[in-house]
Order: sequence, then C-alpha cells, then structure tokens
Amino acid sequence: MLVPVQKTHAIDPVTIAILAPLAIKAAQIAQPYVTKGLINYGKGLLLCGKDMLDILRLPLGFIQATLGIPFGGLPSGFRNIVLGSIAPFRLGFHVMMLPLNIIGVGVPK
Repeated sequence: MLVPVQKTHAIDPVTIAILAPLAIKAAQIAQPYVTKGLINYGKGLLLCGKDMLDILRLPLGFIQATLGIPFGGLPSGFRNIVLGSIAPFRLGFHVMMLPLNIIGVGVPK
C-alpha cells in the first residue's frame, strides 16, 4: 500500500531483433572468462569441503590419544587434534577467499 506498483515497459520486437546478435557476440567473447572463473570457484569449494572433513579429525584425535594409547595411537592422535583444531580457521579463510577465487587469486594449481 505504501509503495507504488511499478509499471512495466515492453521492449518492441525490432529493438530485440537488433540487439540479439550483439548480445550473442558479447556472450561468446565472455564465455572463456566465465568458464575459467567457474572452474576456479569449484576448486575453492573443494578446498572448503576438505577443510570441513578435516574438522572431523578433532574427535578422532581425542579417541586415538585416549583409547589408542595401548596400541601406539598417541602420536597420530596428537597430530589429528592439531589438524582438527586448525581446520575451522582454514575453512573460514577459504570461505572468505571464494569471491577472489573467481578471478584466480588464491586458487591451487
């Protein structure tokens, strides 16, 4: 009630017919850059997924360091505790880097 309804403006078919070839040409020029950006973004998402799985190393490390002592699990338990403790910070960093991954900054080769 407080906001007025927006009126729609139709584009005539002649304008569409004139601009369609230009839009197709622009899309063909931009296609390699968009593809490269999506590939880089996918690589960044894979890094985030790896970090999410690394978070599960923390409880595994506690189990190895406590119940695995008789079986020699103490060193690997401490290693998993450290890697699991660092993983949330790495995940936060990689999530913040996702927008920059699109332009190729911080993407693993």
